[in-house]
Amino acid sequence: MFNVIIKTAIIYFFAMLIMRMMGKRQAGELQPFELIIAVMIAEVAATPMDSPGTPITHGIVPIVVLLVLHNGIAFLSLKSEKLRAFFSGKPSIVIYKGIVVRHELKRLSYNLSDLLEQLRGKDVINLADVHYAVLETNGNLSVMLKPEKRPATPEDLSLKPENPGFCYDLVIDGRLKPDNLERLGFKEKDLLQVMSGHKIKRVKDVFLALCDETGQVLVQDYHGGQFTGSIGNG
Repeated sequence: MFNVIIKTAIIYFFAMLIMRMMGKRQAGELQPFELIIAVMIAEVAATPMDSPGTPITHGIVPIVVLLVLHNGIAFLSLKSEKLRAFFSGKPSIVIYKGIVVRHELKRLSYNLSDLLEQLRGKDVINLADVHYAVLETNGNLSVMLKPEKRPATPEDLSLKPENPGFCYDLVIDGRLKPDNLERLGFKEKDLLQVMSGHKIKRVKDVFLALCDETGQVLVQDYHGGQFTGSIGNG
């Protein structure tokens, strides 16, 4: 039994390392060859755990081979458009200028119910609002609305709002992130100065603190109290 526990732990951490080396895609974003490799890794990893007498290398070696295959296919896909199309397929236009492309749905074995479901997942309730829809190689649907149905942008309204830049987490669950403070060009005392006006004197009393590149800060304490401020302006 102890042998099984040890092998399970080793294979778990090894498989997790291999998956990290394969990239950070979500399961729904995997290309077909990536999904196959992920399923095969799960299968071969279970072999030594199911059979106590099976050497652990019978699980580790196939996983390494699958990693090499994955990286090889990914490299070839980067270098060759034809191979990329072979391994991953090509995006398919399923709605063209507001018209559903029936023959493309049929070729993909993709019915109208599937299409309407994915449109609802994009917060598009009425198919008549869609100008283009493209079924990507990973199965996700990309949607372009008709011009009159798209949300208005600041450019449409001739506005030039300030760009706040990236938003950094400065405090997470009472722990300061000094690297993020440094990226913003601030120090801990600058953050404490903002919080002091709201009777917070210690970082460990803060549940969450965020700050964008303009110095605008959002702070929430452990009691649900929340306030905003600006570093540099108190």
